[in-house]
Amino acid sequence: MQTLIQKESLAELNRLTDKEFYSISETVNSITGITLPYSKKVMVEARLRKRLKELRYNSFTDYYNALFANEINGDELLIIIDLLTTNKTDFMREPNHYFFMRDYVLPEFYEENYNSNVGKFQIWSSACSSGEEVYTLAMFLSEFKIAYQNFDYNILGTDISTLVLQKAYQAIYDEERISVIPIEFKKKYLLRSKDRQKKIFRIVPGLRVKASFKRLNLMDEVLDVDNTFNVIFCRNVLIYFNRDIQQKVISKLFTKLKPGGYLFLGHSETMFNRSEAIIQVGPSIYK
Repeated sequence: MQTLIQKESLAELNRLTDKEFYSISETVNSITGITLPYSKKVMVEARLRKRLKELRYNSFTDYYNALFANEINGDELLIIIDLLTTNKTDFMREPNHYFFMRDYVLPEFYEENYNSNVGKFQIWSSACSSGEEVYTLAMFLSEFKIAYQNFDYNILGTDISTLVLQKAYQAIYDEERISVIPIEFKKKYLLRSKDRQKKIFRIVPGLRVKASFKRLNLMDEVLDVDNTFNVIFCRNVLIYFNRDIQQKVISKLFTKLKPGGYLFLGHSETMFNRSEAIIQVGPSIYK
């Protein structure tokens, strides 16, 4: 029978020390720019505990020592980032942005370019998580293409987390996730599982082929994307960065915009100290 002291010792093994937490937090911050304050310590422990079991470590200290002694595969830090980065997203999130694109950005692009060989409308979802933003964009762009058949588009979705990118590529969502999608979009752009016991849906192939996905870290000195874009969505990610990193990320994103292109931020995000060349054209929308 375990004594109280033994139980307390076992409990300690299942916790990160403050030193271990701060080291992991600083490492994640240096790679991703994301700050993990001490108030997130319990969350970090909870998300890493399953990883300890998978690798058969008896304690956080054993795992920590192996991690920083490079005894674990070098990809382990990427796995930690996958586990610790926030991936909250929804279809139709902050819908006024999609309406603005539909009502202003797309007609403007079409009017300026329909008689020229300008190519496809290019849009980048730069923190796309599990793909809900990408496929919401695809639905609106597809609707515009139905009305203007010589219009075409491509969407790039990027994220730092390989786990969520796999979900985005698969494009499979449960019934609760798709509940906010307008009914007319559901009928056109979602396929229900043939197994009616499974309340899951998949984005139709016609939309999936318009989207490509790749891993990208917005903290990289040079953003590894081949194109420049008519529209970039970078919503609800800057809030996890300090102001200095926010400024650097925004500056890099603007180098990837075509002349006259639009940058969409999250409604709770603001662009500080912007140059006179950048104008705000709507809530958290810049040109």
